Amino acid sequence: MTDAVLVLNAGSSSIKFSVFELDGSEPRPSMKGQVEGLRATPRFIAHTPDGQTIAEKRWSRGSGLDHDRALEHLSQFLLGAGRARELVAVGHRVTHGGLRYKAPVAIEAGVLAELEELSPLAPLHQPHNLTPVRLLQKQRPGLPQVACFDTAFHSSAPEIAQMFALPQELTAAGVRRYGFHGLSYEYIASLLPQVDAHAARGRTVVCHLGNGSSLCAMTAGNSVASTMGLTAVDGVPMGTRCGALDPGVVLYLIEQRGMAARDVRELLYNQSGLLGVSGISSDMRALLASSEPRAKLAIALYVYRIGRELGSLAAALGGLDAIVFTAGIGENAPAIRERVCRDATWLGIEFDAAANAKGGPRVSAAASRVSVWVIPTNEELMIARHTVRVLGRCGETTETPDDRR
Repeated sequence: MTDAVLVLNAGSSSIKFSVFELDGSEPRPSMKGQVEGLRATPRFIAHTPDGQTIAEKRWSRGSGLDHDRALEHLSQFLLGAGRARELVAVGHRVTHGGLRYKAPVAIEAGVLAELEELSPLAPLHQPHNLTPVRLLQKQRPGLPQVACFDTAFHSSAPEIAQMFALPQELTAAGVRRYGFHGLSYEYIASLLPQVDAHAARGRTVVCHLGNGSSLCAMTAGNSVASTMGLTAVDGVPMGTRCGALDPGVVLYLIEQRGMAARDVRELLYNQSGLLGVSGISSDMRALLASSEPRAKLAIALYVYRIGRELGSLAAALGGLDAIVFTAGIGENAPAIRERVCRDATWLGIEFDAAANAKGGPRVSAAASRVSVWVIPTNEELMIARHTVRVLGRCGETTETPDDRR
């Protein structure tokens, strides 16, 4: 029987999973899938790495399928589909690690309690990230679980890049810029030497563009600055999140519009971004296909804000050698890549429209001073790698969770 690691990425409306077999030096993907459309029109699908469907199930709208029930279905499926595999650990994507967790860590009772306390900093993600942890602790209490943090990669940023201009007491208490999508950026950084050695050694901005979007400035593969801050609502507009916002707007909503804090949070996290501006959809595919003026406006604002942030990060780097597009929009929306690059010709980009239409991987001309790439991300593989490493380390040493923070 082959040892395997299960990777879970539980978000606000979906639970993604991947199974990696441990029969070589690198975790090998053997199955992946997701339960999506939770609380709307849920759908479960599992498939092989090459896309062959293994299992599929749909629920009707209004079925009330929530995270707990989706996890129960997934657990039953994995028990039936995994007879040839011995599950030795589960790796979880956890959005926020706070000040203490700057590396992946084995999840114990004290760790879980501390991560739950961070939920107000990532209300759209953290509670859902931790739901499967608790469920598995009940179902499989002896099964090792590992938390891998989206904030950890950005801990290498200079202290000044992590600070807000607030009283020192608040900074010391953890009110600072953390940055997110770190597992995606870490994967791109690990792959970049094989793609463009100059970019890997130099100054690169990675654009993780999806339903959640952010940009990260890297020098020699290390995070220098990120567009996201204390929470994952900062930076560029996203599917339903507003991105960077004058704090005075929040005060206005509370003081002049009489909105409660929970209503402001709902507005900023779930009713803004592409959905709020367009009034049509949070899905970039739907907006690109629409002829509605508000859809075009939402796209224009999205591209404009990316351009603003790109210029800011180039300044933080002191120049620019490469740009990488990744994640759902970054990998699959050539029209967005083109508009971003056309607006950034002042940075030294010579765009290759034909290469972009084909999906790259290089979408800049050979003579371009700044190279531009499309590189698919793989957060699940990054989590599997970390889980295997933590599992091996735990077996070889007597480190406590405090040693790994």
